[in-house]
Amino acid sequence: MQAVILTGPSGSGKTTIAQRLLSAFPQLTLSISATTRPPRPGEVHGRDYYFLSEAAFDAHVAAGDFLEWERLYSGYRYGTLWEEVRRPLREGRIPLFIKDVKGTKSLMQSLEGKAFSVFILPPSIAVLEARLRQRGDLSEASLQDRLHAAHTEIAQAPHFSAILYNDDIDKAVARLLYHLQRFL
Repeated sequence: MQAVILTGPSGSGKTTIAQRLLSAFPQLTLSISATTRPPRPGEVHGRDYYFLSEAAFDAHVAAGDFLEWERLYSGYRYGTLWEEVRRPLREGRIPLFIKDVKGTKSLMQSLEGKAFSVFILPPSIAVLEARLRQRGDLSEASLQDRLHAAHTEIAQAPHFSAILYNDDIDKAVARLLYHLQRFL
């Protein structure tokens, strides 16, 4: 296996679950995505994302530096640099990706299916909406866009290696740890 990929709708718990996996499996290393969006308060370039200007992102695209990239409904571009796969593999580690559904499909294609992909399923759209509202960083229009996208994304869940029902974060992580032990 070349990678572990966590995907699911915005607010499904991908980042929280990834943090727990990184603590449990030292052979995993978080792949940092590149983006054209500005950093949120507390985010650091090179730790949370590689924050790139549109011109810098274009230069990486032209140079073939991206394994995959896309423009999201927000209008910002996100992508995975090849080095974020090559570096961990050179170090004998396994990259852990946090991706949306479209990014996961592109990544799986580029990795020729040699990844364990996990779809994180929220208990319900109502719970997902509550989680997104609790963040407090989305406009109403952006929140509605994400909820609309969630319906489409959830329909894709059967196409992943595993579906993780995130009704309780501790239980969800325990279930995932159990399954990943067979693959890592």
